Amino acid sequence: MTVVTKKSLRTPLCDLLGCDVPILLAGMGGVARWELAAGVANAGGFASLGMVRESPELIAAEVKALQTATDRLFAVNLIPAATDPALLDAQIEQCLDLGVTAFSFFWDVVPDVVARVKREGALVLHQVGTAEQARGAEDAGADVIIAQGIEAGGHVHGRMGSFALAETILQGTQLPVIVSGGISTGKGLASALALGAQGVQCGTAFVATDESFAHPYHKQRVVDADGDDTVLTDVFVLNWPRGAAVRVVGNSITKSLDGNLLGHDPDTLPRDAIAWDDDQERYRFSTDSPLRTTTGDLEAMPNYAGQGAGLIGSVVAVGERIEQMVTEAAACLEGPFAGQDERPQ
Repeated sequence: MTVVTKKSLRTPLCDLLGCDVPILLAGMGGVARWELAAGVANAGGFASLGMVRESPELIAAEVKALQTATDRLFAVNLIPAATDPALLDAQIEQCLDLGVTAFSFFWDVVPDVVARVKREGALVLHQVGTAEQARGAEDAGADVIIAQGIEAGGHVHGRMGSFALAETILQGTQLPVIVSGGISTGKGLASALALGAQGVQCGTAFVATDESFAHPYHKQRVVDADGDDTVLTDVFVLNWPRGAAVRVVGNSITKSLDGNLLGHDPDTLPRDAIAWDDDQERYRFSTDSPLRTTTGDLEAMPNYAGQGAGLIGSVVAVGERIEQMVTEAAACLEGPFAGQDERPQ
């Protein structure tokens, strides 16, 4: 009988990041708050706190809460290319003052930003969508490359499939490579490790957890969706650069586009408030997804989900989701696939 253990999945990445299993939480803005990050970290994974364009005050509150909830290492996720430079400077300064020792970055590689945090001794995980970006991130000093494929939910920078992209990047780097996009189960983790990657990053699988800061409506959309219910579009582009595509569960907005999912200019889109977080307006066509605190037309907002959504059958505690992935991955790598055909929880 095969003995399934976390140790059997351990890769050198785990030593670098101080985690037990090579499962990373994507730094989803708004959704990956301290509660979800702590759940992932305490279950043995590695968490990124999603602080895209958040105020230094909120970053301080979230980082302190996370530091209280876990003694594990974690990263703070920031998006230099989509953040006002003055705010980005304040965000980084706040993180460093609070003793943050790792950052995860996404979108365009900004070498000066990578160099700044590296000078302070911080680790840098850089998510990329192309092999060219991977080379740029490595040249800038990144310690880990996250290869995000087109299957991923949320903002998607590249157009290759996740495994094809990861394999291409692996051929040109000695850095640890993480596969991200469409991975919701232990079979996906096992496949990534078999490819030669050192782990996986998951977003959609963690949206549909008790600890996620996503609105219950968003969580249920993920549970109810199949992969082919998701669409890639740049209509939800307010607050991001032109051409910034996202993968969402199809809704009334995407259906109204009559197939014209890409090519939208944020400068021509109206700013109509359709939802609110306290007194903060959320516009139609903005990138803001519905959070626990959101009221209004949740259906018309981007409910982010990757193509792995169809493998998620219910909302569970994050520790349960990770344990299920670990058990299934170890069984795939160490023994037969018996009992692994059922739809996961």
